[in-house]
Amino acid sequence: MDKKKIAVPLVCHGHSRPVVDLFYSPITPDGFFLISASKDSSPMLRNGETGDWIGTFEGHKGAVWSCCLDTNALRAASASADFSAKVWDALTGDVLHSFEHKHIVRACSFSEDTHLLLTGGMEKILRIFDLNRPDAPPREVDRSPGSVRTVAWLHSDQTILSTCTDMGGVRLWDVRSGEIVQTLETKSPVTSAEVSQDGRYITTADGSTVKFWDANHFGLVKSYNMPCTIESASLEPKYGNKFVAGGEDMWVRFFDFHTGNEIEILITTNTIKIIK
Repeated sequence: MDKKKIAVPLVCHGHSRPVVDLFYSPITPDGFFLISASKDSSPMLRNGETGDWIGTFEGHKGAVWSCCLDTNALRAASASADFSAKVWDALTGDVLHSFEHKHIVRACSFSEDTHLLLTGGMEKILRIFDLNRPDAPPREVDRSPGSVRTVAWLHSDQTILSTCTDMGGVRLWDVRSGEIVQTLETKSPVTSAEVSQDGRYITTADGSTVKFWDANHFGLVKSYNMPCTIESASLEPKYGNKFVAGGEDMWVRFFDFHTGNEIEILITTNTIKIIK
């Protein structure tokens, strides 16, 4: 009888408090990379395949709620409870720019062309910083109807995606007009929203549901009920045939994208585990 192959995770130690955000870079000539945000205030950069520690970005004075890498993984960005968003040199760990806000910053995202940084948080304002002119005042994209939880870029930087901490729905903003052009309706606040690397789907987690939306026509493609309240969900980037979800029960679960059937389950800790 063939024994079922069990995936053995790589365990990446280092953070001293809970990890609240993870971001994989696109594949670069040097491979791909993983950056993690934690309540310990120090984002960490790792090799995305092996999990090996590369460096720690030191300078925030509060929990870091969000982190990301640009297209070439040469710069990192972080959003913090210390009322700032920072851009870092991913090779040296030096702070390149520090953008002050008036309240907690919960989310940040580089544009696809890497020239812009989008932030959002407790101020209910979406801000776009021009990284070619970092001393210039940011562009403010109207006022969000609630505190911003997540942000992302869509359609070659022509559309902004945002969610709120205290109300349902995913809002799509036209960058040119600064207006909301579409809302993807959900019953509960969306705690996680991402655009798949192939640009086909928007993956959201709200309440105990994971949904997949058409990123071009915005129709609901799939909706799956989960066994608990889900905090985050992500579609596997290479083949797109499975997704991962994690939430209140402290387990990370893998599901088949096409059927919604559970494939595998892993217990979580305050460390990072990479499944190969």
